[in-house]
Amino acid sequence: MQLRRGLHNVPHLEQGRAVTIGNFDGVHLGHQQVLRRLIAEAERIQAISSVMIFEPQPMEYFQGALAPARLMRWHDKVQELRRLGIEEVIVLPFNKSLQERAADDFARTVLHRCLGARLVLMGDDFRFGCDRQGDVHFLRARANELAMEVLDTASVSQDGERISSTLLRTLLAQGKVEKVADLLGRPYRISGRVMQGDQLGRTLGFPTANILLRRQVSPLTGVFAVEVHTEHRTLPGVANVGRRPTVGGTQMRLEVHLLDVSMDLYGARLDVAFLHQLRQEQKFSSLEELKAAIAADVAQSRRYFREQRRA
Repeated sequence: MQLRRGLHNVPHLEQGRAVTIGNFDGVHLGHQQVLRRLIAEAERIQAISSVMIFEPQPMEYFQGALAPARLMRWHDKVQELRRLGIEEVIVLPFNKSLQERAADDFARTVLHRCLGARLVLMGDDFRFGCDRQGDVHFLRARANELAMEVLDTASVSQDGERISSTLLRTLLAQGKVEKVADLLGRPYRISGRVMQGDQLGRTLGFPTANILLRRQVSPLTGVFAVEVHTEHRTLPGVANVGRRPTVGGTQMRLEVHLLDVSMDLYGARLDVAFLHQLRQEQKFSSLEELKAAIAADVAQSRRYFREQRRA
């Protein structure tokens, strides 16, 4: 897969492109249906399957710190698009210039001239251009002139509810990670590199790998039974996502304790899959209370994995 950052890095391709545009935050089952269709349409017209995403995401640009929690980092999103078979990802900086670009100019300059789009696949609720003037109907009205085929996609529902990134954020905030896994087609994951911590977990008898979450808002908080994927192994563990109120923590952090395994993970990149919520994060009155709660979390996590093995 080719990753292009900025329009200046997008080359002309003789066969042209089949393009879809969006945030694809979470790459959930609804997104996956769109992506599978894009790949099939690209094969039909013998073009390159190309996904355009934005950094920052538009809501982050407009709302700043008040923007909804991001479900995945852009790096993880690109990796998931690669796994699904997309041939090219184009990352455009969402800035004042793009914000003010008229929908007609976006269609003509970006899609037609720069990308050479022969087909555009667009969600029925997607908007583009200044003041959100453009949508699938706007683009379809210009399709013949721009020599492109324009197709729309309907929303995907499960149990009568539309699958969306907003729904996933709501479920994650409630700790319903099993339901989220159903809508993603995989467990919800957070990845990151292990950093030097304050050694508090080791002092309490439960050493942890500490991952600083480089985001202002986390879509979930609490204590969870998790699977930890290292470069070579998959290990059971218990994880806390939060600010550690008992010790006056301020930064959002992911702390993972491996069950019955001792490893030097400093500097390693971990992929943490959230399987079951054990409890919400809470403030304890003393470190002894915190230590007792962690011991209970570890015991509960072990029971969870035993039950999963028996199921």
